[in-house]
Amino acid sequence: MIRPCNETDFETMLLIINDSAQAYRDAIPADRYHTPYMTADYLRAEIDSGVMFYGYEKENNLLGVMGIQHVRDVTLLRHAYVLTEKRGSGIGSELLQFLVQRTERPTLIGTWSAAVWAVRFYEKHGFTMVTEEEKNRLLTTYWSLPDRQVETSVVLADARYFTSMRRA
Repeated sequence: MIRPCNETDFETMLLIINDSAQAYRDAIPADRYHTPYMTADYLRAEIDSGVMFYGYEKENNLLGVMGIQHVRDVTLLRHAYVLTEKRGSGIGSELLQFLVQRTERPTLIGTWSAAVWAVRFYEKHGFTMVTEEEKNRLLTTYWSLPDRQVETSVVLADARYFTSMRRA
């Protein structure tokens, strides 16, 4: 079952995020990886800034989380994490499909360029990587990221985004 996360899920969300983010340890630049990957204060700030988290729950256990954030004229999918032991079981796909169906806006996803598995996952679900120039514009327009993270990231967009660009 997919449901909105609430305050009682906070510690479990943090556990899922930090467990899953261990996959980045040897993939992303060393200056971008730290332990814990996400602190409680950072997660709280993301929630306070409008990231609405949804969780995949089975037998009363939260196994994965993904956030959605409406920013200006687009929707950002943020912080997609599944417990390491549950990866490959379809949880991420279900969360992604669930959230994409809940917006009519163009949808963007930012991730680390070195997280090849994540890029492939989003591409499998119909997202397409934008150009380097467009990535830089999008990351500085819709996200608040340090320059180093912009350098080492990619942005993928859904078909609605590319359709809206043709109209603009």
